[in-house]
Amino acid sequence: MTITQLQYVLAVAEYQNFTHAAEKSFVTQPTLSMQIQKLEDELDILIFDRSKKPIQLTQVGEKIVEQAKNIVNESYRIKDIVDQQKGYIGGEYRLGIIPTIMPTLLPLFLKNFVNKYPKVNLKIEEQNTETLIEKLEDGYLDAAIAATPLDNENIKERALYYEPFVAYVPENHRLNKLDKVSVNDLDLDDILLLEDGHCFRDGVINLCKSKKGFRDEQFQLESGSFETMMKLADEGLGMTLLPYLHTLNMSETQKKHLRYFTEPNPAREVSLIYHKSELKIHITDALKDIVSGVVRGAIAFQNVKIVSPLHKK
Repeated sequence: MTITQLQYVLAVAEYQNFTHAAEKSFVTQPTLSMQIQKLEDELDILIFDRSKKPIQLTQVGEKIVEQAKNIVNESYRIKDIVDQQKGYIGGEYRLGIIPTIMPTLLPLFLKNFVNKYPKVNLKIEEQNTETLIEKLEDGYLDAAIAATPLDNENIKERALYYEPFVAYVPENHRLNKLDKVSVNDLDLDDILLLEDGHCFRDGVINLCKSKKGFRDEQFQLESGSFETMMKLADEGLGMTLLPYLHTLNMSETQKKHLRYFTEPNPAREVSLIYHKSELKIHITDALKDIVSGVVRGAIAFQNVKIVSPLHKK
């Protein structure tokens, strides 16, 4: 039994296809298949049920995969120890970012990070928080950037910045004449929300639930992007809430519709999250320093009140 064989098993378990797993492992499909077959012969069991499409794990295969994740992760730790001892920051680093953060944060830090750490092969993907947590726990991601706190014992969180909520209020809206808005001014009946699955949506709902007299009703109008919600608001269909960084590159006409909150500003906590095993922690530390440094200059708010991204019933 070898580490390489276990890596191939994990690849097939992830992609449920031998050809795709071989491509992702940078080997030929016959080589990958032969190594897995050798492992199955050695153990005298079948790890995969090849008769099903897509390929499925057998009952014992599921247990083997769980153990293989631990073994492969621990093998990576040895390289981590050596890299840290040498002060080397490089190699592949897989980072996930949630959709409501990716478009505004990535342009702020990516060029700085790539220039400072050219030996890091940064691979970035956009996923919702639930998927990011699953991939961190399964070892398919090294770290992620998401709204916190998440209350997950397997995941460590390191705050990067606190991003205030900002109201986007069209001209014909009841709140348009106010210089600033408060939480008590909000009414979920006329707030346009992101589609279910976005943690920013849950943050907005939690913010509104914090005021007295809240009624938990169905929300009729939802969208998949902030841009669409702003356009719907401009059409007189309600107001919406935006994360602060999303407002920086707006047109001057759009900025006239922005209303900031009275202090303390409701805000989301954005953190770098990673598995408690702390693999590649030296790269994680470097990434945190870069992101914190660039965002510090973009967000000057100090007096904030953190709104939880966790869905509250």
